[in-house]
Amino acid sequence: MSNYQLIVYGATSFVGQLLTRYLFERHGVNGDLQWAIAGRSQSKLNELRQSLGSAAQALPIVLADAADEAALTAMCQQTKVVVSTVGPYVLYGSTLVKVCAHTGTDYCDLTGEPQWIAQMIEQYEATAQKNGARIVHCCGFDSIPSDLGTYYLQQQANQQFGQACTRVKLRVKAIKGGMSGGTVGSMTEMIKEASHNAALRKLMANPYALCPSSSQSKPKQPNLQFAEYDADAKAWSAPFIMAGINTKIVHRSNAISDYAYGQDFIYDETMLTGRGVVGGAMAVGAAIGMAGFVAAVALPPTRHVLEHFILPKAGEGPTPKQQLNGFYDIRLFGVTASGQGLTAKVTGDRDPGYGSTAKILGEAAVCLALEVSKEDKAGGFWTPSTVFGNKLVHRLTQYAGLTFGLV
Repeated sequence: MSNYQLIVYGATSFVGQLLTRYLFERHGVNGDLQWAIAGRSQSKLNELRQSLGSAAQALPIVLADAADEAALTAMCQQTKVVVSTVGPYVLYGSTLVKVCAHTGTDYCDLTGEPQWIAQMIEQYEATAQKNGARIVHCCGFDSIPSDLGTYYLQQQANQQFGQACTRVKLRVKAIKGGMSGGTVGSMTEMIKEASHNAALRKLMANPYALCPSSSQSKPKQPNLQFAEYDADAKAWSAPFIMAGINTKIVHRSNAISDYAYGQDFIYDETMLTGRGVVGGAMAVGAAIGMAGFVAAVALPPTRHVLEHFILPKAGEGPTPKQQLNGFYDIRLFGVTASGQGLTAKVTGDRDPGYGSTAKILGEAAVCLALEVSKEDKAGGFWTPSTVFGNKLVHRLTQYAGLTFGLV
């Protein structure tokens, strides 16, 4: 019998602190959720607990270093679910996934690192399936609005038209939020690795990189590299920085749900910049800016300048006011094989990467702990939509400030 239903691992990280506060405000201590916070530093964990006020002093603390397999095993044996915020996961996350797979402990995180996810699936999927561990990556802004948004749109299409949409275009209509050192660290680590690793560059460019291997032919997917006018959205469009991970998760969802969206499913993501000459100029600027950032990170001299003088450091991120003032508005344009169209909308009421992600991740972790039984979903590497489905859509709309609807 587990002591806890949920343990927050990496609780003192930037997102970990937001997540801990969210869970405390939602569930308290010794209420409907039996949970604990964990990490490697007793003093930092004590400090975090004290920051929550006197009512949090009974919140249990578990000590475990990310590289200490024995300590992580002892931690996992005390809980049903571990939610991890210890990015970059390629540097600090692998041992915990290994331990969860071996102990049959359920796991979720907010990684956006496809090369690491592919590695974890290859190394531990068979073990997770054997021991009943449900491993769910990408339970933050990447990739839940994309994955659950597509799932929601397809449900509506099936209800209205009796068939799924074979073409879905996700367009970020509006977004406001800051970047933290953790996210920037994951991104720069990935670009740095890709700059001298051809196999990784190939994986990053492959929208099917996280799908189970299959002999069937897969349709070529769109991948916007510059600015273009989008007739469906009636606006200019530029590359979206999260598309690289989100598209891979949505295609994996389709593949592991017996191609519920069809074997010829086409999906892509871009960011809208507005209409007319101004919108076009902004799209060109955004595309050049993103390409320039990637190039600057790939080269050691410019990367050094960015890391030391410009980009946020680990543990830094948007202020509480910036998190509160952030938001996002995402549109999904779907068309069925017979040409019937449907547009869905997903919105969030905080900055995407932190204020909203902390709430999304919290609800995903609690959903896994309390609502998704081992009988309902077996062990293995799942995606958010395939393991949670409507259970999480309901939680996110009721508690986490998201909306899912048709336009």
